[in-house]
Amino acid sequence: MIARTWHGVTPSSKADAYFEVLKESGLKEYRETPGNQGVIVLRRTEGDRTHFLLITFWESFDAIRRFAGPNPERAVYYPEDKQFLLEFEPTVTHYDVLMSPDGLR
Repeated sequence: MIARTWHGVTPSSKADAYFEVLKESGLKEYRETPGNQGVIVLRRTEGDRTHFLLITFWESFDAIRRFAGPNPERAVYYPEDKQFLLEFEPTVTHYDVLMSPDGLR
């Protein structure tokens, strides 16, 4: 299994609204992509900025390419993100999963 991490930052005042947008964009698309094994969403607020860390789990790099396209290192963004994100990190990070929480395949 491969873990793919993505990081984004929003103004804290928009964090709840951004999570709702995530549920209808990226999180929905992750789950609909064959080979996705699950997702964890983490959120941390530091003053007026809120960080989101998404960890998605994939059966293979082929599955990641079905989601991200031919360059699996490229971050995927949606049109709605422009209303919320303070920066657009161009890449993501991948890790081999050696141990996972119960419930993840």
